[in-house]
Amino acid sequence: MNYGIAFTPLVPQTVLWLALSAIVVIAALLLIARSRGAWVRLAALALVALALANPSFTREDREPLSSVAAVVVDKSPSQNFGDRTKQTAQAREALVDSLKKIKGLEVRVVEAGQADGETDGTKLFGALSSALSDVPVDRVAGAFLITDGRVHDIPANVSGVGFQAPVHALITGQKDERDRRIAITSAPRFGIVGQTQTITYRLDDQGVSGERAKVAVRRDGETISERTLQSGQTSSVDIDIKHEGANIVEIEASPLEGELTPVNNRAVVAIDGVRDKLRVLLVSGEPHSGERTWRNLLKSDASVDLVHFTILRPPEKQDGTPINELSLIAFPTRELFQQKINEFQLIIFDRYARQGVLPVAYFDNIARYVRAGGAVLVSAGPDYASNTSIWRTPLDSVLPAEPVGVTEKPFYAHLSDAGKRHPVTRGLEGAESEPPHWSRFFRTVDTRNAVGAPVMTGADGKPLLLLSRFGEGRVALLLSDHIWLWARGYEGGGPHLDLLRRMSHWLMKQPDLDEEALRLLVQGKDLVVVRQTMADSVAPVTVTSPSGATRELTLIAGEPGEWKAAMPANELGLWQATDGTLKALINVGPTNPKEFSEVTSTTDMLKPLAQATGGDARRVADGSGVDLPRIVAVRSSSMFHGEGWLGVKMRDASVVRGVGVLPIFAGLIGLLLLLGAFAATWVREGR
Repeated sequence: MNYGIAFTPLVPQTVLWLALSAIVVIAALLLIARSRGAWVRLAALALVALALANPSFTREDREPLSSVAAVVVDKSPSQNFGDRTKQTAQAREALVDSLKKIKGLEVRVVEAGQADGETDGTKLFGALSSALSDVPVDRVAGAFLITDGRVHDIPANVSGVGFQAPVHALITGQKDERDRRIAITSAPRFGIVGQTQTITYRLDDQGVSGERAKVAVRRDGETISERTLQSGQTSSVDIDIKHEGANIVEIEASPLEGELTPVNNRAVVAIDGVRDKLRVLLVSGEPHSGERTWRNLLKSDASVDLVHFTILRPPEKQDGTPINELSLIAFPTRELFQQKINEFQLIIFDRYARQGVLPVAYFDNIARYVRAGGAVLVSAGPDYASNTSIWRTPLDSVLPAEPVGVTEKPFYAHLSDAGKRHPVTRGLEGAESEPPHWSRFFRTVDTRNAVGAPVMTGADGKPLLLLSRFGEGRVALLLSDHIWLWARGYEGGGPHLDLLRRMSHWLMKQPDLDEEALRLLVQGKDLVVVRQTMADSVAPVTVTSPSGATRELTLIAGEPGEWKAAMPANELGLWQATDGTLKALINVGPTNPKEFSEVTSTTDMLKPLAQATGGDARRVADGSGVDLPRIVAVRSSSMFHGEGWLGVKMRDASVVRGVGVLPIFAGLIGLLLLLGAFAATWVREGR
């Protein structure tokens, strides 16, 4: 029960203050004049003023509320090192039991800091704030953090805690721990394919000094550098950017004797390879309706540097035109096909036939260019089946089919079984209907002895598009010159942009379009394994986490030619996957994860904040096991720790369940008081 007096004036406060002021003036005059009965008059006037203030006796029925203490348990990956997991479990059990023995104290336990592939660092104070979000600050008795001391969201000052109560840190781990790590000091995010990028790194040892370690550098799993460094030494390595997409660079140091974990002995950098310019040489034969289709496609891509030559008039044509007027510029055949041929990523022959412009020896150069890693695309028309066909040159050794004639009849292009799986043709818009939802072609070149299965078929099921590999290079053969009908929108057109762009990028070895590939992707909190294949089945994939744990995944068929499986990406660092033939790498999280930057336990990070709140930071374990301090309820003190004990701040918060009110001047009691006061005044005046 709480008792008190409340005032609810019967008149506005202005009137009440004026009345009090008048009473004070009258009292002063009566006292100065030493008037007889002044004190009686003043008492009567005071009772009138008090009646106007309308005082009431109050009685509150209050129910006490419990104080709330939070226990935040660090479940970050660094808590798995050494005996920390065991120490954490024992400290949690003992702490919660001690807190529950305190009468009037509610205990809330929350786990925080789990790594999910997206969160970097241990965030305990965010979890603490969420756990106490529905608790008024005047009910918070304190907080206990069970952690290794490496917390990455510590408030800058006490006000950032959000309540005025002690924060205690119970530190797991042992003194004098030692660990080694590789720290990346600078690393590029992007690099031009064919050029080099520099990564700078440092060897850091905690708990020891002067140690030396062997450091190996690997790119996409291949060792490219090995050296010996001393603790604290900074070094750098030049990385050749070999391909588009992620170039995974691992920098790994040899283990330190007695260290906590080898996980952070390895740092991973993913450098995205981009091409500065894709140099394409387009050689068009005799002018035809579809000539500009290729030119428009390639010129629309800002990443393509196009060199285009069109043979408008063959040398054997005799019409009296002067030699110096046969072309705007001379065709630099020797420069293009002998001196600078290796500078091109792709050479396209668009309805080109031998016309004496290119000597036969240059076709031999082109064949060697393909085997060494170059790419050639032949867009064939009747020229390919003629006596002047480029097949009848040394280039035939890298062309995937021999021409035998030309068929002139309308037909719909279809995706073959291989084409439905191949990344170049898979999922082309309109291919799912029968007939396909695109316009017809009217001519195709007949071939024989094709190398590999066609991805598209034409009239009578004959090959229409062949994609083949020769040596290190690639060749595409399109056996119709009517692709321009799709571009012009004839009969609704067709997906020419998708087809031609994918085909060009496949020839230039874009990794996303490889027929056989194993990839790792991060989608939300999951790690997704993708296997692209032309086969009917795939082998299980073994996935290795950054900590070295392995798991075998059975892939499930998705789209044709694509198999997938997913698992939680619950660790930061380098993940690896292999099916025995192919290997894939991916780095989950930042280059330098905060969680693994410093893994030795410490009281130094949390002690300043804890002591500023009246709490303390101390270890929970000694050499013999967990030794938790006594937990004490404290009501009136600014210090909540001492030798062998930690305190919680017990609150006196309560909630009102009922209120009783008794007006003093209401009814008969008020009337008698006022009448008595005036009667006393009259009696005093009557003497």
